[in-house]
Amino acid sequence: MPLLEPLGTIAEKEISIDRVMSPGPQVFQNAAVELLSQSVGAGWGTRTAFIDESGSFSFQAVNGLVNCSANAFRGMQLLPGERVVLCLTDSIDFPTCFFGAIQAGIVPIPVNTLWTADDYAYVLADSDATAAVVSASCLSAFLEGAEISGWMGKVIASGEIETSRFPTLRDLITKAKSSFEPHQAQASEVCFWLYSSGSTGRPKAAVHLQASLAATARLFAQAVLGISRQDVIYSAARLSFAYGLGNSLSFPLYTGATSILSGQKPSPEVVNRILRERKVTVFFGIPTLFASLLQSPDLPGHEEHSLRFCVSAGEALPENLGRAWKARTGVDIVDGIGSTEMLHIFISNTPEHVAYGTSGRPTPGYQAKLLDENRDPVETGGIGDLWISGPTCCRGYWNQPEKSLSTFVDGWMRTGDKYRETQEGNYVHCGRSDDMLKVGGLWVSPVEVESTLNRHAAVLEAAVIGYEDEQGLVKPKAFVVLKPGYEGSALLEEQLKHFTKSQLAPYKYPRWIEFVSELPRTVTGKVQRYRLRTP
Repeated sequence: MPLLEPLGTIAEKEISIDRVMSPGPQVFQNAAVELLSQSVGAGWGTRTAFIDESGSFSFQAVNGLVNCSANAFRGMQLLPGERVVLCLTDSIDFPTCFFGAIQAGIVPIPVNTLWTADDYAYVLADSDATAAVVSASCLSAFLEGAEISGWMGKVIASGEIETSRFPTLRDLITKAKSSFEPHQAQASEVCFWLYSSGSTGRPKAAVHLQASLAATARLFAQAVLGISRQDVIYSAARLSFAYGLGNSLSFPLYTGATSILSGQKPSPEVVNRILRERKVTVFFGIPTLFASLLQSPDLPGHEEHSLRFCVSAGEALPENLGRAWKARTGVDIVDGIGSTEMLHIFISNTPEHVAYGTSGRPTPGYQAKLLDENRDPVETGGIGDLWISGPTCCRGYWNQPEKSLSTFVDGWMRTGDKYRETQEGNYVHCGRSDDMLKVGGLWVSPVEVESTLNRHAAVLEAAVIGYEDEQGLVKPKAFVVLKPGYEGSALLEEQLKHFTKSQLAPYKYPRWIEFVSELPRTVTGKVQRYRLRTP
């Protein structure tokens, strides 16, 4: 089965995704072999690689489980180039199956375990996968999605199930050999897919290459964060997302750190317990979670944790939130921006240099540029579309050649974010390109208005969209979640408007404020402004 039938037509056009996105010479580089041999070859074999709710697993044990998984896939007649969907909660089964598939030359596709049946139906039809490994807790919704799409692939169940209809991963692993001759892959060969979180609608499948997993670990985990085998990592972002895949999987295997895997929802109660009990040194979260943790009386204080620093991504970290976290815990939040298409963070602060209110500077190996609507460079201080170039860019979007051609141009990727660069070289997030507002002929950044509202004592979080007035002119409208103890009222609405006017240029203040109990978000924490724009 060809790996990328729909993308094949791109090679006949003016711009070739293969030519633009190829990381370099065609060399043997099976990603599973590279990361697993890195850990075992460095003498970390007996050290703990993963701790999940069932126990601890050494690097050497993980290597054996991966080989068993590869043999199990081959035993089910899955062939190199075929695709397997991984609908797995965060446990040892995820690295076992993810790297087992790659070892065998099969393309794993991690998917969100909180999706609906319709979401699974869409991905099963779109991906043309031949098999799936599914956690017991997700099996009902997944099978409903398979029925909707008419998918007839093979299913392997992870965890305890009440039916003998499907083989279980545990049985297959137990019966399989722990040695395996890996698939001979090239650095530019397709390795795995990741579907975008869908903040603007239906998800797109980013097709990633063999060389990218180790590259993100080398360029960000090692070069920027300085993660080492002394670290204990915990990521609230799940393994099925690009952010979590790096944090919890490729980073520990590349650096020798220990990764804490939890299938539980990362509530403040769960996160605080893990931070304390597991002596976590590097915690990866998203702004919404950091805000919730600050509201928790159980958040470990200065002398009650082992944290060296925390990391945030998913959306821009408000300056006031970062400073409040530092004051409460004594450690910084290292904010950055990444994407599913680039696999991980490509602009970031560093543990040694945190400039709150900014995303930092391009990480090693990546270049950034800001362009206007004509794709001409903007002056320093001006707002422009952020374009990124780097070695971990995906090959393109599966089955969407036109979108691929508009997103990936001459070795650069259009991120869809608006940014401005300061005189110091830091990049400041100004919203999504399709979220920017033009009020009275002047650009207004929703993020800037949101950040200002977030500084008010009554506001927990806010989201701003464009809304038409009686004349059909677009003005800012804010959706505000209040802190406990505050209630929405006409008086508070006027106070928030006045507060915003006092902090920003008058044309930027929200003309309407709607108080809500929560903001609509993707499971990665991004505000779904398109849902706020829908009546």
